[in-house]
Amino acid sequence: MNFSVRYELYRGFFERALTEKCERMDLSPQILAESMQYSLLSGGKRIRPILFLSTLDALGADYARETDLAVAIECIHTYSLIHDDLPAMDNDDYRRGRLSNHKMFGEGNAVLAGDGLLSYAFDLLLREGMRGKDHLLAALELSSAAGVQGMVAGQSADLGSEGCGTDEERLYFIHENKTARMIAAPLAMAGILAHGDTDALRAFGRELGHLFQITDDILDVIGVGMGKTLGKDDEEGKLTAVKVYGMRGAERAADECAARCEDLLQTLSFDPSFLAGVVGLVRKRNR
Repeated sequence: MNFSVRYELYRGFFERALTEKCERMDLSPQILAESMQYSLLSGGKRIRPILFLSTLDALGADYARETDLAVAIECIHTYSLIHDDLPAMDNDDYRRGRLSNHKMFGEGNAVLAGDGLLSYAFDLLLREGMRGKDHLLAALELSSAAGVQGMVAGQSADLGSEGCGTDEERLYFIHENKTARMIAAPLAMAGILAHGDTDALRAFGRELGHLFQITDDILDVIGVGMGKTLGKDDEEGKLTAVKVYGMRGAERAADECAARCEDLLQTLSFDPSFLAGVVGLVRKRNR
């Protein structure tokens, strides 16, 4: 089975599980449910839950038993996108080819939609944590990556990066925390639950996260079909790989990052071909 077919199988499985979860949400007032589900069901690559499910599968675990954790991963990612688009943050009117949450429902409702998705994710994590120590540790892995020592710290550093010139150390901190930690977490979670390769998976995931963000910085300049406004990072003076290294240097940094990903895959105890396909997908993406 080739990579694209496998990817779509995992994505199809996840989309069905996510839709079923949304159908069972009993939320009031209605605008809260509508605004949360507007962003949660807006498609996208679903890379984070797919990394989680596919790695469980590769390690011989039954990934169908862990759908709530996969949903929690995507809820946290989606909340971060809603808040990232707000006028006080990146001020973006579009996400995934359609209006951002705050442009559809207003800023206040968008804030609450993000809050709702984050708290709902922790409801799922706590319930799963009651299954045993491994699930509790997996939940802790995700909460750490999403919180003040992970994504939130990276977003804070990113907000304060305007006018920072070409600070390579600060750029690394932003990429590591804003993006890489939340890509590494699903892989490490799978390792925890399936009792294998956790440290190696986390290391690979962080490198993959850096590749993802460097590529994102490049695409902010030259991307097509991104589904969001291009050129905003440069317009706002944000610290990016392109600003620090130039376009050629950023392309070279991405290639070097992809090569490190490939090297790390060789340390895993299972067939890494699907994860190698993800590396190629991230490096070659145009959106």
